[in-house]
Formats: sequence, C-alpha cells, structure tokens
Amino acid sequence: MIPVVLSGGSGTRLWPVSRQHMPKQFCDIFGQPLQTSTLQRCLKMGAPWIVTSQALRTLTELNLKQNKAEGVRVVYEPVGKNTAPAIAALCKLLVIQGKSHEVVGVFPSDHLITKEEAFLKVVEFAKSVAEENRVVTLGITPSYPETGYGYIQTRAVSIKEQGPLRAYSVVKFHEKPDLQKAKEFIAQGSFSWNAGIFVFKVSHMVSLFEKHQPELWQQFSALKADSSNLEEIYSQVQSISIDYAIMEKLSGDELACIPTDCGWSDVGSWDAVASLQKGHDVLNVKGGDNFVFGDATKHYSMIGMEDVIVVDTKDAMMLVKKGQSQDVRHVVEALNQQKSSLLKEHVYEYRPWGYFEIIKDTEHFKSKMIRVNPHSQISYQSHAKREEHWTITQGSGEVVLNDQVISVKAGSHVHIPLGAKHRIRNNTDALLEFVEVQLGSYFGEDDIVRYEDDYRRK
Repeated sequence: MIPVVLSGGSGTRLWPVSRQHMPKQFCDIFGQPLQTSTLQRCLKMGAPWIVTSQALRTLTELNLKQNKAEGVRVVYEPVGKNTAPAIAALCKLLVIQGKSHEVVGVFPSDHLITKEEAFLKVVEFAKSVAEENRVVTLGITPSYPETGYGYIQTRAVSIKEQGPLRAYSVVKFHEKPDLQKAKEFIAQGSFSWNAGIFVFKVSHMVSLFEKHQPELWQQFSALKADSSNLEEIYSQVQSISIDYAIMEKLSGDELACIPTDCGWSDVGSWDAVASLQKGHDVLNVKGGDNFVFGDATKHYSMIGMEDVIVVDTKDAMMLVKKGQSQDVRHVVEALNQQKSSLLKEHVYEYRPWGYFEIIKDTEHFKSKMIRVNPHSQISYQSHAKREEHWTITQGSGEVVLNDQVISVKAGSHVHIPLGAKHRIRNNTDALLEFVEVQLGSYFGEDDIVRYEDDYRRK
C-alpha cells in the first residue's frame, strides 16, 4: 500500500493554539504533533507520500527532519483547492510512475488514533476490499449522537468479511445532522461517522475521475512528472472535496464502508481535546469539572466556575463553556474582520533557517528572540518601515550589512538602518541566538524585500 498524508487546514478550530501559520497537526497538544503520529503510523504501511500546501513547506520539512523520515515524497500544492484536486494530482503522479495498480490509503494528518493495532488491521482489510475495484471508506462506530460529523449509511448485509471485520456497501452519505436526527441514526444502527479516510486502487480512482469529473481530470492529465506546471493547473481547477466530486456519486457496491472502533477523533474542537486528556491541574473553589490547556509552569485557580474550558497562550486567552467550543468560529470571524495578526502569527514562528519568538509587540516597537541553526543564514533583505537593533546573546557568526561583512559574537550589537540590506549567517556548529528590537511605523512579517534567499522564498 501507498499511504498518503493529507496535510492542510486553516488552523482555526483549535484557536488560539492552532493558527494559519501553525495549524493543529503541527501543534504539540497530545505529547507530540498529530502529523508526527500520522506519519509514524503510515511508515508502518509503506513509503508515505504527503500532499500539503506550499505555505506549510517549512513546517513539513522540519517535521520530516525531526522524525528522520527518509524516502517520503512530498507534493506541495500552490494553493489549497480542497481534497479532490489533491487526490487527482496524486493519482496522476502515480500513473506517471507506473503505479496505476497500486492501492492508496488517504489519511488526514490531524486525526488522533488511540488504538493503532486495530486501525492497522482495518486498513489492511480495506486494502483487500479496494483491490476488487471498490473505493473503501473507514466508518467510525458512533458512541453518542454527534452533530459535528457527517454520517455514512450502510446496507445490512456485508459484502466481504475477514474475522470480526465486515465491509458493507454504502447506501448514502448524510450531512451533519441535528441532534434529533443523530439520535435516530444511532438507534437504527447502520450508520457510522465519516472519518474522511479512503482506500482505493489508483487505476480505479482515475476511472472515477474520468467518469464523474472529466474536466478536472483533463486538467490534471497535463501534469508533468516533476510537477513544474502544478501552479498553472491549480490556477484553473475547481475547489471541491472528494466527497462531493466522487464519493456521493457512487452507487451499489462501488463504494464500501468498514465500521471500526479504533479510538478515532478528528480533534475538531476544544471539547474534543478536553474529553481526550486531563489538562493542567486546577484549584477549583465552589465549582468544578473545568479544563485548562495552558502554561505548565503557571498555577490556575477557578472560583465559582463549572464546565469551563480555558485555553491560555502567551498572547491570547479564550474561555468557553463546555459544549459550546464549536463557536470559536465566531471569535475567528471577528478577528478576521479586525485583520488581527492573532489569526495567522504565533508567538513562535518557524523558518527554514531556525525560528523566532515574539517577546513584545507594541505600537512603537517589537522585540524577538531569534535562533539561527548551525550553518544556516536568513535571506538578504531590507525593510521599508522599520530599523532593527541586533544584540548577540549566544554563539557567533557574521552579519552582512550593505555588502559589508561584520563578525559577531555574544555581546555584539549591530544597528540595521531603515532600508539597509542585511542578513545574519551562522557559520559554526553551534546555535546562534540574538535579540532583535524593531523601531518604526509597521512591524508585520510582510515588510520584507528579499534579494537573495537559500530557500527560494518570494
């Protein structure tokens, strides 16, 4: 099997921990990032592929490096167009490589699986079903009437069995129901949650694209082996999910569902997180059943409060009543209208050369702690709206200021005037750290003009 990790998302459902520049699959919520857990599972199935956005290249490459994951093929989408174009691009590249008869498993990067052994057995069974030219979806056996998931309705008689596992043909996909309808689904017993996990043979999926999405497949038929024209193709294709594009158009035995209990969660809300872990210790007075996700070094006390979720980061705090965390979208909408940087930027921002931490952000100055990895350098750049002061706190290296090379070490200070071309490079085997203080009229990350860059960023 060829396991494929789909990694995208806007990073808003678990705000303020998850943000556009650091979506939830890269956040350390359960001891390690969800993308790490997904990648480690997929490595047990075969040589994985990852389909993700160009905007997540740095985080993806850093995650692969941390996991020492070799032989992973990554497809970077120029812009997100939902799951159907992502799967179409994948299928075309596999066809070019002569892998039309391989079976592919598509797995979202941001889901939690707590019963991994059971999950791997189900996927192996799904592979055998997919080899019979069926598209297979994994259905999660519902434990309560959830209104936040879509449902898959299956027929009563199985079409394939293997031990306790059963595959059933699909009657219909159902959109997220209201509570009464969800209760009816549970009572009937032939409904599963739609986990968005699909297993199929490449050649069969291609035939389905040709039949149900001929224009989309015709556009991807022009894709080159090196993906050099992927941006051109993505500028033309429709944004559409694989559910709408293919799955909901299949009938009879074309589509199979395998119900399973593998400890699955899409971790789609803070209520889900609170149900899956203990959270930080809280001193409750005249209250209780509260959940805190925050700073492990802080003490949290709550007085007269019950069923409250607290999410505490360095630059934002959110309090929400349990059962209402889906409404975080209203906070996100308000911040979006305000054009707040809190939707995109994190206190910690990773770059190909290292990372920085925002220490203070005010109207008249901004300060950061910046760490440059060994034998790495930032881009040669300038700023139109700010000057900078760099004080080296650890390590040594070189600053290039308007083509002049300045050696620096702990204690050195360099002033970067407004509009000056500059970069810092770490030419040693140790970490280079410095404090940056920005002064000016604007401190956004988009005030950068790059002249040279090792990482080919615009």
